[in-house]
Amino acid sequence: MVSVFSSLRQSFKGLLVLVPVLIGLAFISPAEAVQWDAETLTVPVNPDGAEVTFTDREINAGRKVFNTSCGTCHAGGITKTNQNVGLDPETLALATPARDNVEALVDYMKDPTSYDGEYSISDVHPSMRSAELYPAMRDLDDEDLRLMAGYILVSPKVQGSSWGGGKIYF
Repeated sequence: MVSVFSSLRQSFKGLLVLVPVLIGLAFISPAEAVQWDAETLTVPVNPDGAEVTFTDREINAGRKVFNTSCGTCHAGGITKTNQNVGLDPETLALATPARDNVEALVDYMKDPTSYDGEYSISDVHPSMRSAELYPAMRDLDDEDLRLMAGYILVSPKVQGSSWGGGKIYF
């Protein structure tokens, strides 16, 4: 009988510690999203070197549009259909024309070309030009494309080499 009371007393002590913790957690507001600094959110807007600074809200909106429209084939910045061409900064910079700025990415999403820029691939790659074939692109406007471009360019700054890093990260 003594061991039963001893066991109950230990359980009661545990509850005395646990209950205030649970009550405190119930009243604490959820954590705010990570706040990035201006340097992280600043990316090239055109090939001339002009820059634009996105807001956290714009990057989060761009992430949502990207995941809905492009994430099936480009999750984590990779290209599932061609692992040699990802969305990492080096690969984007080496494309012809370079796709390492907002305007160039928007142009690509409107009318995609091969990596060497020689021919259009709009018949096989989702784009605004072929929106009738790719439902995910139908309702996008220029602002959606701009936000996606911002997300694509900010992601490597946040995720490091895992953005566009391929199978070793997934």
